[in-house]
Amino acid sequence: MTEVRTLLTGRGLLESPRWHGDRLYFSDWSAGEVISVDLAGRSEVIAQVASLPLCTAWLPDGRLVIVSSPDGLLLRREPDGTLVTHADLGRPGWNDIVVDGRGNAYVNRAGFDPMAGEAVKPGFVHLATPDGSVRQVADDIAFPNGMAVTPDNSTLIVADSYRHNLVAFDIDTDGALSDRRVWADLGQGTPDGICVDARNAVWYADVPNRRCVRVAEGGTVLQTVALDRGCFACALGGPDGTTLFIVAAQWQGMTEPELVAPGTGQVLTLQVTVPGAGRP
Repeated sequence: MTEVRTLLTGRGLLESPRWHGDRLYFSDWSAGEVISVDLAGRSEVIAQVASLPLCTAWLPDGRLVIVSSPDGLLLRREPDGTLVTHADLGRPGWNDIVVDGRGNAYVNRAGFDPMAGEAVKPGFVHLATPDGSVRQVADDIAFPNGMAVTPDNSTLIVADSYRHNLVAFDIDTDGALSDRRVWADLGQGTPDGICVDARNAVWYADVPNRRCVRVAEGGTVLQTVALDRGCFACALGGPDGTTLFIVAAQWQGMTEPELVAPGTGQVLTLQVTVPGAGRP
């Protein structure tokens, strides 16, 4: 079995890994930082946003969009490093984001505050179009988490952590979602961040089960990578797209003062055979 290697360590709650250009970008939610790291492990903070969650996506033109959850805003990082408002989501509490090849940004939100111990209420997905307009396009997702878009921009896949499945939608020409279906029933799997590969399989990160899992449509398990701490998200990248990047940390609990044990956040790498495809 291919060896899991440590690219970076000593961080906090790491999320939202995205390969872009020649390096990986990810967020440290504990520090409120968006960070880039190259394959030699050299890292740089490229943005500071006091937001938890703190998720990101790349626009087709190469600019980075950052979810500022407490403000209910999508921020866009300009070439000079300044942050400007990309879209106003109208309320706080947003989680993950993915942008399709047309520049449509899909952002999701739980229907309750898990860190405050509120009762579970289903969440939803909103669409922010390139002109800045925002509208709801999906609902009744128990706990919406990671999202991915297939390479042909035809399908959005959403991780529903609490229902232990991946939900798929067709993406219509105007960005609306239709034909909702369960893409994969994961049994006891609890999906967080996800990514798609060139054989239409999905890798999902699993915090409570401390693993990353590759599944086919329908839920057949194709590969499992077991770790010693919670896996929060994963992304495929590297020079040929066959490096699986995993962000992981020692999970302590949703209502704990520190969600993860300080200093346990790591960026890990694993070589796989099928390259990444689609977004993120």
